[in-house]
Amino acid sequence: MNSLRSHPRLVRKLQDALGDAICSALEDTSVVEIMLNPDGKLFLERLGGGMDSLGGLQPGAAEIIIGSVAHALQTEADEDQPIISGELPIGGHRFEGLLPPVVSAPSFTIRKRASRLIPLDDYVRGTVMTDEQAKLIRNAIDSRLNIVVSGGTGSGKTTLANAVIAEMVRTSPEHRLVILEDTAEIQCAAENAVSLHTTDTVDMARLLKSTMRLRPDRIIVGEVRDGAALTLLKAWNTGHPGGITTIHANSAISALRRLEQLTAEASQQPMREVIGEAVDLVISIERTPKGRRIREAIHVESFSGGQYQVETYSGEGPFNEA
Repeated sequence: MNSLRSHPRLVRKLQDALGDAICSALEDTSVVEIMLNPDGKLFLERLGGGMDSLGGLQPGAAEIIIGSVAHALQTEADEDQPIISGELPIGGHRFEGLLPPVVSAPSFTIRKRASRLIPLDDYVRGTVMTDEQAKLIRNAIDSRLNIVVSGGTGSGKTTLANAVIAEMVRTSPEHRLVILEDTAEIQCAAENAVSLHTTDTVDMARLLKSTMRLRPDRIIVGEVRDGAALTLLKAWNTGHPGGITTIHANSAISALRRLEQLTAEASQQPMREVIGEAVDLVISIERTPKGRRIREAIHVESFSGGQYQVETYSGEGPFNEA
């Protein structure tokens, strides 16, 4: 009860520490990231745009912000624990704070949780993807193909995954979706959905094992980043097609190589045949000086003859054949 009463006080304290400029940026739906460098310079990034200056912040003020976040997360920030990671009590945005000695002066980054869903049609209108690429994705969804969205840091992987999930819900509203995440970023409007989150004691592999008993139609993983990738691929291969995940990789082929590395963590071998069978479509998104764009999309047919049998598409693919 005390924690419930103290929560609004923690939020007010944090808002006071952040100040008007950062709080306004958090409320701006076009802002995707807010960054403070050790030299005290503040920057923000807008969706589809580049970096803008947000002024500066004194080291003492930055330290108060990091300390306030640590307090809200029920932990401490000091020389012995100089890295603070977690979700802000304001908006659920992802916070990463750093104190000396790992940096020369207090520094932090706030990755904003998506405040609005961007439909595939808006991606086309904004020239992030072509109309043919949007049709490609819709055909893959209709055919219940397994989709991997790949990209680098800040490329918009999760935002694109949310757009694909919204299309899944629109075309198959009767499907039961099970969503697994480390940090709550997936948006899902499905009537029949279960969201699971990892903890310090329950990892992604354990959640995926539990998922098999939750009767999913589609399995969605926010991001694969460890050996749990093998469990996901096996689930997709054994009666649960039509899922989606994101992966940190700079191209579609690199995404397959990254999956090899992750599956090898669990099996001591790269499991290329499993990857070739489970993954159907890889969509690569990248951030360019002019904004985000779909770099490429590949259809993975199999792994045979020592290599992945893939076809790269810039237009419609034959996915409506199921």
